[in-house]
Amino acid sequence: MGHTDRIAQPETSGQSRYVIRAGELAHDSYELDLTPERAGWEWSSLRVVALDPGGSLTVPAGEHEYLVLPLSGGCSVQAGSERFEVAGRESVFTDITDYVYVPRRTEVTLTSASGARIALPGSKATTDKPLRYCPRSEVGTGLRGAGPSSRQVNNYALGNDVETSHLLACEVLTPGGNWSSYPPHKHDEHSEVERVLEEIYYYEVRSGDDGDAEGFALQRIYPSPGHDIDVCTEVRGGDVVVMPYGYHGPSVAAPGYDLYYLNVMAGPAEDSVWLMTDDPHHTWVRQTWEGQEVDPRLPMTPMND
Repeated sequence: MGHTDRIAQPETSGQSRYVIRAGELAHDSYELDLTPERAGWEWSSLRVVALDPGGSLTVPAGEHEYLVLPLSGGCSVQAGSERFEVAGRESVFTDITDYVYVPRRTEVTLTSASGARIALPGSKATTDKPLRYCPRSEVGTGLRGAGPSSRQVNNYALGNDVETSHLLACEVLTPGGNWSSYPPHKHDEHSEVERVLEEIYYYEVRSGDDGDAEGFALQRIYPSPGHDIDVCTEVRGGDVVVMPYGYHGPSVAAPGYDLYYLNVMAGPAEDSVWLMTDDPHHTWVRQTWEGQEVDPRLPMTPMND
């Protein structure tokens, strides 16, 4: 089964507004079209486009900036007189990718000769930045944590040279059986050590050894001071969890199934920094990493120096 045709997982009424199942927001060429309005907030958005071989899609100009970020396959990006060839990748589990930053008020046409799935992580923009092709050498890659908290992080619009108005975007790869987004953390108030950031998690799960078993992961969100939220849900490929506030984590990859998620973050600050605070009950866990090795299954993909 694909992302849009599997049996939906049941939700409790309290967490249904935060969990979006694969196919729930699909239409036309979009596997996912998550607007700020649907998420119930102001800034962050995510669309996932599926193009058949030879297919194309025009994305209208608007007030949102976004990345053209291939999940699988490659594409051409036409914006006015400028055209970029994005090589893309076979899979999110096999490589990082080149990509394009698209500023607000820019119409773009995407075309793929061989077919592609393309994520468009976005944010409402308040300033104009240059349209830009970003080679894979500009992706900031690194390994975080240790032992069962080991994971790989690929930064596409976070701490690298890409200028954005409000958008932050990265990928996280977690080996089966490991925990990521751990210790749990939050970014729901503005301070010297924290920023207000609405966050989207979009998940892909690598199939089991037989190539057909559909894997899963678990996601937790719980209250932070002044914010009431309670989510503990199973997630599968194509699912989304929106996180307006609260402590989030862990993201738990089931044994045998590697986990990928795309993080999309945006908020009112214009300094393009990711600042968060750990749940003070669990921040001590970071100290234990000093005596542990990084999981030998990492990195999953080639990394930049």
